[in-house]
Amino acid sequence: MEKLTPHELDLINSKLGLKILLNRSKTELKKVLERIAYENKLIGLQKDMIKLQQWVIEKDKKVVVLFEGRDAAGKGGAIRRAIQHLNPRHLQVVALDVPSADEKKQWFFQRYINHLPKPGEIVFFDRSWYNRAVVEPVNGFCTQKQYETFMGQVNEFEKMLIESDTYLIKIYFSISKEEQAKRFEEIKTNPLKQWKITPVDLRAQELWDTYTHYKKMMFAKTHSAHAPWHIIEANPKMNARLEALELILNTIPYESKN
Repeated sequence: MEKLTPHELDLINSKLGLKILLNRSKTELKKVLERIAYENKLIGLQKDMIKLQQWVIEKDKKVVVLFEGRDAAGKGGAIRRAIQHLNPRHLQVVALDVPSADEKKQWFFQRYINHLPKPGEIVFFDRSWYNRAVVEPVNGFCTQKQYETFMGQVNEFEKMLIESDTYLIKIYFSISKEEQAKRFEEIKTNPLKQWKITPVDLRAQELWDTYTHYKKMMFAKTHSAHAPWHIIEANPKMNARLEALELILNTIPYESKN
């Protein structure tokens, strides 16, 4: 039997600890303690996210956070934790579908511009304009010319966005090929999550090396001084969520920062 310190016993006997313990089919105290530590830290970060949002609202600030990464990297889960206790009237979560016929004829960035924040708002993009840097060329959804045009315009587009008094944070969730395969299998066998699998997802393992090539090109050409990429190691899912929230909180100079 595992020997616990007095502090660990207090954690197990806390309201949160007992809740986690009762919800687990197997009683592994080490795992329970890790989950308690995660939940406690998450709650603290979420409280700070509330402070950040209040500052954004009061000061009429504009914040854009891009969540990028391979399929099943955990982008959506991190966004859900970030917004869990925020005022929904002052935020957007944008996950755009395939462009319409009219949108395909527009300037590529236009459909994203339509979702940029108004003063006092935070916008989280669950995939963004960087679809054209990786997903689209890998899967043949854009031409080589469209890809090159995007790569030649994106840095200037982001510079204009920042110069319009908008905070821009670019986060990339990085997972291994083995971890992606494991998560795909979990999704396929869970009836509540099967809707998440798309034809593009099903080809992700097969096209892994091609994705890697375009990902490296994206980092090389779009990691700029005014809009750098922040890469999060996302194999440990809970750590990645905490790191994403910490990154947002550390980047935005909101008042009452702890």
